[in-house]
Amino acid sequence: MDTSHLPPYVQALLDPTIFRHPATDPSLVQTHISYVILAGDYVYKFKKPVNFGFLDFSTLEKRRHCCEQELLLNRRLCPEIYLGLVEVHRRGEGFSLSGPGEVVEYGIRMRRMPEERMMARVLDRGELEKSHLDAIVDVLIPFYRQAERSGEIDAFGTAEAVGVNVFENFDQTRDFVDQGALSKAQFDGISAYAADFLKDTEKFTSRIRAGRIRDCHGDLYSANICLADKVYIYDCIEFNQRFRYSDVASDIAFLAMDLDFHGQLELSAYLIDRFVRTSEDDTLVDMLDFYKCYRAYVRGKIGLFTAGDPAVDPAVKEASLAAAGRYFRLAAGYAGIEG
Repeated sequence: MDTSHLPPYVQALLDPTIFRHPATDPSLVQTHISYVILAGDYVYKFKKPVNFGFLDFSTLEKRRHCCEQELLLNRRLCPEIYLGLVEVHRRGEGFSLSGPGEVVEYGIRMRRMPEERMMARVLDRGELEKSHLDAIVDVLIPFYRQAERSGEIDAFGTAEAVGVNVFENFDQTRDFVDQGALSKAQFDGISAYAADFLKDTEKFTSRIRAGRIRDCHGDLYSANICLADKVYIYDCIEFNQRFRYSDVASDIAFLAMDLDFHGQLELSAYLIDRFVRTSEDDTLVDMLDFYKCYRAYVRGKIGLFTAGDPAVDPAVKEASLAAAGRYFRLAAGYAGIEG
């Protein structure tokens, strides 16, 4: 693999001798915001120096702060995975982890989970069962009950605040309409549905009164769940509170939507029924399609952005556009319009 385009510290971390534990043939996984090094039994995650407005990792100090937040917030659900902050030091032309020299980067060290037990892979193999969902719900119910609630957090549950997140998606995808994945009929229909639903402000106010707005996970779907010796739910949103301070219904709707996307409609319905009964949250179902629609649209938007990245190869672009199209059709279905 050609690594010459990577930052020097990332190149150094692909050398197994830099680690104080066995790490034969370390490998790199990139996202649009992270460098992830898979090294033996551990994972090292570093934030790219990017600023997307809603996310700002542009300075070393900001990246350190977000690493500390990532550890703090994710330890709520799986402290066994999130081991600690790491420092990359430079001395002369060389680099080391937590050694002498100038600190040039911060990251987090995580325990590596078995890839074959990732929920997305379990889904792809057709092996997801109701017992898995029971275990997930049994983790989530106490998590939400203990999650922070305050006047500041409640304010993110108003129709006005939710509308900021929802309408932002339409602003960011308007230029993609009729470009292959999102039709004008879908765009117009979904945005009209969202605007109409948000007019019923009492629905949102009643959820606030019921104490359903919490410091949630923010990115609850199969890519961030591992079904190993127990359920591990990781990689919550740490970089922007407005994506994490939300109605519990928005969090759980994301996972239900993800099951719908994978064609597991029966399991999706089972998840919601089990969650509603166990949490005694009967009004969650009144918000479900709205939040499913929102979450599906977000995933479609991400697919458009990925496909539009000039750095991605043609196969990734094609797959991203295909997935985006499926997500927008799903969102249209939740909105009650023809996809």
